[in-house]
Amino acid sequence: MRVLAVTGIALLTTATVLPNGATAGERDRTHHPTDGGLSAVIRYTEYGIPHIVADDYADLGFGEGWAQAADQVCVLADGFVTTRGERSRYFGPDASPGSAMSSAGTNLASDLFFRGVKDARTVDKLYAQPAPAGPSRQVKELMRGWAAGYNAWLKQNRITDPACRGADWVRPVSTLDVARHGYSLSVLSGQGLAVDGITSAQPPGAGTTRAGGAGQGTRKVPDDPGRAARELFAQDGSGLGSNAVAFHGSTTAGGRGLLLGNPHYPWHGGRRFWQSHVTIPGELDAAGGSLLGAPTISIGHNARVAWSHTVATGVPVNLFELKTSPTDPTAYLVDGKTEKMTKRTVTVPVRGADGGTGQVTRTQWWTRYGPVVTALEDLTLPWTSRTVYALNDPNAANLRFFDMGLGFSKARSVDGVRAALRRTQGLPWVNTVAADAAGRTLYTQSQVLPRITDDLARRCSTPLGEQTYPAAGLAVLDGSRGDCAPGRDRDAVQPGIFGPSAMPTLVDAPYAENSNDSPWLANADRPLTGYPRVFGDIGTPRSLRTRGAVEDVSAMARRGGLTVEDLRRQQFANRVPAGDKAAADAARACAALPAGTAVGSDGRSVDVSEACRVLRDWDRTVRTDSRGALLFDRFWRKLTAQVPPGQLWRTPFSAADPVGTPHTLNTGAPGFARALADAVGELRAAGIPLDARLGDHQVVVRNGKRLPVSGGANSLGVWNMLVPVWDARQGGYHEVVHGSSYIQAVGFDGSRCPVAYTLLTYSQSSNPASPHYSDQTELYSAGRMVKERFCEKDIRDAPNLRVVRVGER
Repeated sequence: MRVLAVTGIALLTTATVLPNGATAGERDRTHHPTDGGLSAVIRYTEYGIPHIVADDYADLGFGEGWAQAADQVCVLADGFVTTRGERSRYFGPDASPGSAMSSAGTNLASDLFFRGVKDARTVDKLYAQPAPAGPSRQVKELMRGWAAGYNAWLKQNRITDPACRGADWVRPVSTLDVARHGYSLSVLSGQGLAVDGITSAQPPGAGTTRAGGAGQGTRKVPDDPGRAARELFAQDGSGLGSNAVAFHGSTTAGGRGLLLGNPHYPWHGGRRFWQSHVTIPGELDAAGGSLLGAPTISIGHNARVAWSHTVATGVPVNLFELKTSPTDPTAYLVDGKTEKMTKRTVTVPVRGADGGTGQVTRTQWWTRYGPVVTALEDLTLPWTSRTVYALNDPNAANLRFFDMGLGFSKARSVDGVRAALRRTQGLPWVNTVAADAAGRTLYTQSQVLPRITDDLARRCSTPLGEQTYPAAGLAVLDGSRGDCAPGRDRDAVQPGIFGPSAMPTLVDAPYAENSNDSPWLANADRPLTGYPRVFGDIGTPRSLRTRGAVEDVSAMARRGGLTVEDLRRQQFANRVPAGDKAAADAARACAALPAGTAVGSDGRSVDVSEACRVLRDWDRTVRTDSRGALLFDRFWRKLTAQVPPGQLWRTPFSAADPVGTPHTLNTGAPGFARALADAVGELRAAGIPLDARLGDHQVVVRNGKRLPVSGGANSLGVWNMLVPVWDARQGGYHEVVHGSSYIQAVGFDGSRCPVAYTLLTYSQSSNPASPHYSDQTELYSAGRMVKERFCEKDIRDAPNLRVVRVGER
């Protein structure tokens, strides 16, 4: 790269002027010929945030690929090894692949799945379809440019990150590699959730050749399939999650919309966000966070509209229970006619114990409905001589995810966001919350779901489905009947899914909020109802995080006069709804314990008298200076693990008061005193004072520096949600694996420059040698955000502005 002076901005092109009042040249922005090479200008402002300017989509993709590689080359390369099906070749077959791309238990299972996708040319065929069924021409150019930019960075730079320095698995990529990466995101909650069950499925009597986890022959149907399905798709904060709220202009100081987005995603690995600002003058100007490997903004804003996503409750798959042929377990019956399964033989390279490379070959079985599957995590689905299960995942035909990001980036209003959703229909597992400069708001659960109406489930559910559908929205349909296949809505872009008109949607409410519960209480005063169970439930208890969020944002909306500063305060308020509802009850019951003692799980009496005072005096937050937060956190985790939800509260849930109930802690539950004793004993054994400051014992360590972090677990109901790692030997919580990630607080003031503050909690780079390895993490530790530089004058005024032109050589 050639570092240029600020005046190097003029190098962009003579045919274009910068955005915000600029005009574009006459060339076609959707196509760039391959001769002459691709290039872009990248301007880096504080915290390594790149502002990428290009003439067209291919050049823009080039800049994105280059800049992502500069910050995250090892994480990206690891992801491409996964989607090529080569993990066993480089890392051995038995190691864990991580959860970034699928739920596979071993590298071998992961490879068999992704190599199977590649061998079947699944993505190649979807890529070749014309839009909207396939990717648009613009997105194809972005993917082509992204691959070229990534490859050019590899060719022109030396890798310094020790995670992959000198590694032979860091290789150039193709446009289809980028597309396959996007495809893996689309099927993450579908086929990606069933990788072990797909790759290990073998007909009865064929023996066990399971690629990961326990063998098929050792598996038994769970005693409570409904509970297993509910836990599989629960949004409990241990997997993907998020909060987002949009405020209508009637509640804001300037009469314009406000949006606070707070996605909860992994802090490490391939599902991290990466921040950028992308511009094609006269065509596109948007900023936000992209999932690594994506050539479009995933969550972000432009000058007129801001949007965020939350993981939805819709179940993106269903199962078909098939009757096998009496003479052939690899054939099944539909309307009395026999259909033979398709046999797919997949071979993957595998590193042997001696370092040499061998091969493993396995067979996968496919039906008209999708792959045969013998498990969805703990929901076991045995293949017997009479029945077999097939997985229907409509997102397996969805390569539209990147087009959704581009459509949002080009929208000019809430109506534009809705138009992009109707046109593309490419969101696999998220809700959308948006606000615009005209003061309008939107919540919609517009995701790709199998078209399972409640009527279809009533007509066609098998005995297993009669348990899983009411409990979790997972339909198990009778695959032997052709009339049990999902139909097609007239406005759907692909068969077997709901069309846009069926999506639960709330427009122009004073606030629209979601914290991973169903659409029902997107606004507690305007509840959404009438949608099928596959979308989510209605009239059931909400999570503490939803209840706390609705309490907070409804009070903000009633107060009115809101500004972006109110959004920033909400993000770092760190209020603990569980504490507000239970700490006082716990303190009183603690003080009433005979002799101030309680018996722990090990049968020993523990003096808990000091804990009573600490719980009483705790400020009910998880700020870093909060005393008592750590004690309550450890107590609450132990209590909720021992006491079922139905026994936790004295006043039960009421659908007439879904935000206020249940309430009043049931301190008479047998597990109460035991949980308190265990928490006190645990902290004392670790040498941690019961009234210790949270920030002394909830930290992340970056290059040897301890950074205290605020926030708390999903079970506490905290907006600023974190999943920290507990290790008493290291003094408490010593790392964060999941939680608040790309945060944006966005408003509009009538000018062409939005008022935005952002924060990438884990910073831009995974490379410990990068100056942007932990700089934003230090801001997160201090409860601060970055004032965004969106307009040209703000970018030019950035201290230490660094301008580079990147291109193919």
